[in-house]
Amino acid sequence: MNPALLIALAALQMAVLPGGEIRPLYLSKDSPLTRVAPFRLDVTPVTNRQFADFVAAHPRWQKGRVPALFAEPNYLKHWPGEQPSPEQAAQPVTHVSWFAASAYCQAQGKQLPTVAEWEFAAQASEQAANGSSEPDYSRRILSWYARPATASLAEVGQSPANYWQVQDLHGLVWEWTRDFNSTLVTGESRGDSSLDQGMFCGSGAAGSADPSDYAAFMRFGFRSSLKAPYTLGNLGFRCAQETTDETMATADLAGRL
Repeated sequence: MNPALLIALAALQMAVLPGGEIRPLYLSKDSPLTRVAPFRLDVTPVTNRQFADFVAAHPRWQKGRVPALFAEPNYLKHWPGEQPSPEQAAQPVTHVSWFAASAYCQAQGKQLPTVAEWEFAAQASEQAANGSSEPDYSRRILSWYARPATASLAEVGQSPANYWQVQDLHGLVWEWTRDFNSTLVTGESRGDSSLDQGMFCGSGAAGSADPSDYAAFMRFGFRSSLKAPYTLGNLGFRCAQETTDETMATADLAGRL
C-alpha cells in the first residue's frame, strides 16, 4: 500500500490536540511553563493485534529475534507463540522495549510522544483541558495506581474519552515516551545505588510544583527508573505525530476515503 495512504489511514485513529503549556513537575509555580506545539496522538494504546501486524511485516522485531541490546528476554513473553491469542488481540501490547515501540511508531509515519505531549494530553479530564483541580480526576487516577497488577489486561477503548477524545491514558497501562529518561528523580537515578527511596513516596513530592499532584510525581518517578531495553508487563505505548501541512493533507485524504 502507498506509504502516504498508510499514514492517512493511521491518522483516522488519532486525536488532534492544539498544544498549550504544562508546568514541569520539579519547577516552582513561578517558573516558566513548557510550551507544547500542536500534535496528534493515538486515541488508544497500540494493541497486540496491531503490533503483531507490525512484526509480521518487520521480521527483525519478531519474538525471539530481537538482540538483547534492544530488548530484554521477556520481550512479548505474554504471547503464547509468535502471535497473540485471540483473547489478547484487543488488549494493549506490553512486554515491548522502547526500541521496539519506537520502531513501530516510525513504521506508521509517527513517533513516540514526548513527556510534555503525553502529560499535556493526560492532564485533561472528561470535561476540561486541565482537570487537575477536579477532586474526582485525581482520585480516580490514584485509585488505579493503588490497585495490584492483574494477569489479564482490559481491552483498549473501554474508558471514557477525555476532553481531547483520547482514551486509556490512565487506568490501563503505563506508557513509553520518546524522552522518558529526560526527567530523572535524582542524578542518574536509573543506575544510582545511592538513590533516595524517599523520593518515590509522599515526602519526595514536597519539591514538586504542585505537592498535591502525587499521580504525576509517580509517573515521573516510574519513567526515571526505566532503561530502553526494559520489557515490562504493565508498560505499553501509543504514537504521536506532528501536525505539519503534510499530515493535515493526508488526514484530509483519509477523510475522503
